[in-house]
Amino acid sequence: MPAGVALTSLLESAAADTFYDIFILHAPGCDFSGSALSRLPERYPNCRLTFRKVEGEFVGAYEIRGIPETAYYRLLAPEIIPEYDKILYSDVDVIIREDLAPYYAIDLGDAYFGAVDNCGRFRPDVRKYVTQSLGLDWQKGYYYSGNLLINSAAIRRDGLLERFRALGTKAFKQQDMDIINIACNGRFREMGPAFCMTCQLYELLVGRRADMESVYGAAEVDHALSSGIVHYNGEKPWKGICLNMDIWWDCYRRSIFFDEAFCRDFWDGQHHRLERLGLMKRIKMVLRYPLDRKNA
Repeated sequence: MPAGVALTSLLESAAADTFYDIFILHAPGCDFSGSALSRLPERYPNCRLTFRKVEGEFVGAYEIRGIPETAYYRLLAPEIIPEYDKILYSDVDVIIREDLAPYYAIDLGDAYFGAVDNCGRFRPDVRKYVTQSLGLDWQKGYYYSGNLLINSAAIRRDGLLERFRALGTKAFKQQDMDIINIACNGRFREMGPAFCMTCQLYELLVGRRADMESVYGAAEVDHALSSGIVHYNGEKPWKGICLNMDIWWDCYRRSIFFDEAFCRDFWDGQHHRLERLGLMKRIKMVLRYPLDRKNA
């Protein structure tokens, strides 16, 4: 269902002349025959959907925070999808609000990935982690892996796939994101925050707008807040309360995946959850998830 909602947002936001060749990377044992996901091309003729089973890769790889081994599959996308020399990758916990053809047209040159920086310049926690835990220079960037423009040709040419596999045996806290940053340090093309607006970046864009404008410019900040890709890299909007959940639910309601009973149960559960919270916890929740002035 989350994958289907993400793809719905992708296809609804496509330009009239954009056609998406979509590959779903999945573990053995998954059966999508007859599923709503497999029926998406019936509603959206501007796409083709192919399911690619990933056999025996990263079995037993390090898992943390409930993120499964399938998170590592993106590392092998250049091998699993040999048809293309460049690939746009996305996690399923996203809403895409614009046509992605302009991103795909970006020339990566010698960069292995196009990705969004974690903004270590404004986040001491990121600087500390990158420097002390990974031994990297944070000033070269520490990039999100939830949305990637992948230079498949360069990765295959330079033999990085085996490097990814070797690093996949180690217990990195941020899993695939750490692996990509370690293996490709200094070989990223930095994208604007609109390409992967995570919860942390949203808080910076709203709470420290002047600082973010000093790096990206006012137009790019507006772009990220009004369109681009919203990435729910923390709490998931179909599971609990989180920033920008209204954007996800709006798309979910329009999708073929909408289920009235699920909707009722979710919101009824959130209502009872709030009723059980004490006053101080309610105040903390309001402070934790402030509304920006545009949406207030």
